[in-house]
Amino acid sequence: MEYHRPVLLKECIDGLNINPKGIYVDVTYGGGGHSKEILKHLTTGSLYAFDQDEDALKNKIDDERFVLIKQNFKYLKNFLKMYNALPIDGLLADLGVSSHQFDEADRGFSTRFDSKLDMRMDQNSKQTAADILNIYSEGELKHVFKLYGEIDNAGRLAYAIFHSRKEKKIETVSDLKTVIEKCVKRGRENQYYAQVFQALRIEVNKELDVLKDLLTQCLEVLKPGGRLVVISYHSLEDRLVKNIIRSGKFEGEVEKDFFGNQLAPFKMITRKPVVPDEAEVLENSRARSAKLRIAEKV
Repeated sequence: MEYHRPVLLKECIDGLNINPKGIYVDVTYGGGGHSKEILKHLTTGSLYAFDQDEDALKNKIDDERFVLIKQNFKYLKNFLKMYNALPIDGLLADLGVSSHQFDEADRGFSTRFDSKLDMRMDQNSKQTAADILNIYSEGELKHVFKLYGEIDNAGRLAYAIFHSRKEKKIETVSDLKTVIEKCVKRGRENQYYAQVFQALRIEVNKELDVLKDLLTQCLEVLKPGGRLVVISYHSLEDRLVKNIIRSGKFEGEVEKDFFGNQLAPFKMITRKPVVPDEAEVLENSRARSAKLRIAEKV
């Protein structure tokens, strides 16, 4: 089985506008699909990749121009400084969960398998999805489901979980589905479970906080003319990426100078997000929700 099929591969490489002698970073290495393609366009340049998942390290490319760093990409600037690799010419981020992580039943990312509710991208971290379901207060659960899953009846969902766990701990996918089945709207079961799992996964891995750390550091590590290329898979991620590109701030408000000119740190290369065509979605259903944004540091 393929570890992970890179999404929007040609569009990402075109977006990076690769200088063969430049320094590039792939902060979401995974199966190495995007990294292999970047290396094809380098001569004396170099590529640094980040991945905190043990499984991804098995895909390491043997190339003297390539360095794989087993760390969360929130430590981007520290490690690039350590490798004397600043500033950089381009950065690629393919956010979310890899196909491999979805397909490995015991990782607990997918609703398809009855596995333990784990969902840790870094298997050395302590808190799992089951911990959240069994320890968080009813108010905290409601907050997670409303904010990260954008679930309409987050209060009812939190109530069901909070009160049922007094009888029996929620430890597996089937435990969770049994507890929340009365909250699910008929005919929308798959979508509902996907929203619940998204919310838990984001909370377990602190994904939005980590993304904010990354985007803030991109403003510092990219050289003028350097490219930022980001694929996101849900509106919460995409909004952060769009706002930082547009204004340099996560809230999205644009500052202006004395003459009324916008003070934006990036020039948008893509006004609207690039999405996969029908052929790519047919080949790889997980590309369906992908949105690619490309920007150039001013």
